[in-house]
Amino acid sequence: MPIFPSPAPSPPPATRTGALLLGAAVALGAMALFNHAASRAAERRHPPRGRFLRVEGLDLHYLEQGDPGAPVVVLVHGNGAMAEDFAASGLMDRLAARHRVIAFDRPGFGYTPRPRGRVWSADAQAELLLAALRQLGIAKPVLVGHSWGVLVALAMALRGGAGALVLLGGYALPQPRPDVLPPSLLALPLLGDLLSHTVAPLLNRPLLPALLRRLFAPRHITQGFRIGFPTELVLRPGSLRASGGDTALMIPSAAALSPHYGGLDLPVTIMAGTGDRIVDTARQSAALHRRLPRSRFLPLEDAGHMIHHTHTGAVAEAVESAAAPPPPG
Repeated sequence: MPIFPSPAPSPPPATRTGALLLGAAVALGAMALFNHAASRAAERRHPPRGRFLRVEGLDLHYLEQGDPGAPVVVLVHGNGAMAEDFAASGLMDRLAARHRVIAFDRPGFGYTPRPRGRVWSADAQAELLLAALRQLGIAKPVLVGHSWGVLVALAMALRGGAGALVLLGGYALPQPRPDVLPPSLLALPLLGDLLSHTVAPLLNRPLLPALLRRLFAPRHITQGFRIGFPTELVLRPGSLRASGGDTALMIPSAAALSPHYGGLDLPVTIMAGTGDRIVDTARQSAALHRRLPRSRFLPLEDAGHMIHHTHTGAVAEAVESAAAPPPPG
């Protein structure tokens, strides 16, 4: 009669759990190291091209073009973007022919850090940018905001920091958006840090091309964006966490600011694409126009969210018109 060896005893549950935890820790550590190396490589390929200004203990990075003595236009980018977005679109070059043009990296994007210990709402960011403008000796410029940057531009205007507003494809009125919940996880303490340094960059890398197509739809991604915008910098852990923070604060910021819009007594130009798949043009830009006493609304047919790239000339003309002195009377 054959004799079979008895099976090896199974490891106790505590041992299996410990092995799984150790494996998970090793995997997360490897992802964090890879993402750190990828971020440093991206920064070597795309170093900062602008200047740094020390404001409220923070090194604020910005691009500047044009005649220092000309009327000033300040560009405020959207969520997940940076000042280079306006350079890649060609809008800075067009406006710099007659204006001093400044584009800031908002906190957490491009080369401006986002310090902890402060809720970076639209109003908090507006306060920072206005402090920067005061250091630069600039008062009441034409403010151009795109997407999430519209909230910051409106907050700056409500603080008396604008001579005119040009708002591009903006979210400004509190509206339910279930799609903001997943990316908002990156703003959570501890969990957000863990995700942004490990799985989030790896998950977003293959998803980014589809997101960019949606941003530009129904138009195609422009050649200027493909060549000039450093998409690698968007995938850094700090940038992803800042984007999650902006996403989480988008509706609260709009809710805090919107009751005061009726008091804005300055020229406002609102532009948006009728085919925008990121922000509902009818419920945002068109509705905002009805609430602002001195606004004009310029819808762009068959255009999407990135109108400063696809309709650069029309946007530049609107900014030039806003910056022109009013006619007598």
